Amino acid sequence: MLAIYIFITLVILQRIVEVMIANRNAEWIKRQGGYEAGRGHYKFLVALHALFFVSLLIEVTVVDSRFVFWAVAPLFLFLLAQICRVWALTALGRFWNTRIMILPGAQVVAKGPYRYLRHPNYVIVVTELACLPLIFQAYWTAILFTILNALVLSIRIKVEEQALEDATNYQEVFKKKRRFVPTYED
Repeated sequence: MLAIYIFITLVILQRIVEVMIANRNAEWIKRQGGYEAGRGHYKFLVALHALFFVSLLIEVTVVDSRFVFWAVAPLFLFLLAQICRVWALTALGRFWNTRIMILPGAQVVAKGPYRYLRHPNYVIVVTELACLPLIFQAYWTAILFTILNALVLSIRIKVEEQALEDATNYQEVFKKKRRFVPTYED
């Protein structure tokens, strides 16, 4: 059981470091003349992710979580998502953020996984929220937060795409790219 708590704690620490990076990147974008879009829904995104970890910790404590062989599949997908997360964050560099930060006139990033789809980071988050609980048989957390995340992302993506279309070359660069399914055209 201790190993489960250590694993989840490491993921939480990763998220805390990411928020620190995001805050630093947001300040840089603001200094360049950028601004935040969609501020109203951000608190729901933060609450969703915080409650996800609370729910996960409660469920793994209440449910008799132990290693089962099939858990290797969601563990593999979760670890693959971590590699893809680093790829996506590295590709965006200072433009990566947990908030919707817009720098008017900037050229949108179309390298790394962004060469293939518009929102690789959201695909990664969806994968993580589904797979992490499944590793520990926390089925209720997996189901509930997959649904809640879909609701929040349905709002966030529309706001993000509109803000990017209004202030950058987003439409031009991503007109042939799908949101979540890779395309391999250049």
